[in-house]
Amino acid sequence: QVQLVQSGGGSVQAGGSLRLSCAASGYTHSTASMCWFRQAPGKEREGVAAIYTGGGNTYYADTVKGRFTVSQDNAKNTLYLQMNNLNAEDTAMYYCAAASVTTTFPPLASWDYSYWGQGTQVTVSS
Repeated sequence: QVQLVQSGGGSVQAGGSLRLSCAASGYTHSTASMCWFRQAPGKEREGVAAIYTGGGNTYYADTVKGRFTVSQDNAKNTLYLQMNNLNAEDTAMYYCAAASVTTTFPPLASWDYSYWGQGTQVTVSS
């Protein structure tokens, strides 16, 4: 079992920045990939940024590429999502998730992820 606890998020004006954190505990050594997802009202959940925990390779959805950065601090067992140049379309509930095995490439598919954080709201006003 892996437990994920999120922090960060909130409200910001368009063009601003926010950073999300996701602290992992439990059997974190079994984690192969971690991913940030988001879901806006009436829309499907979207994988926006993922990282292979072993090699550190990162992957991004086209909607956030160049603006969002996913990173990990292995000493703290913490995943981060730095979000810059935010716009109203980034408004959503954001979730971190962990997977022991991924079946898709890039690893942005929600069905690969078994462990989920509690979610945190990001609201961008224009």
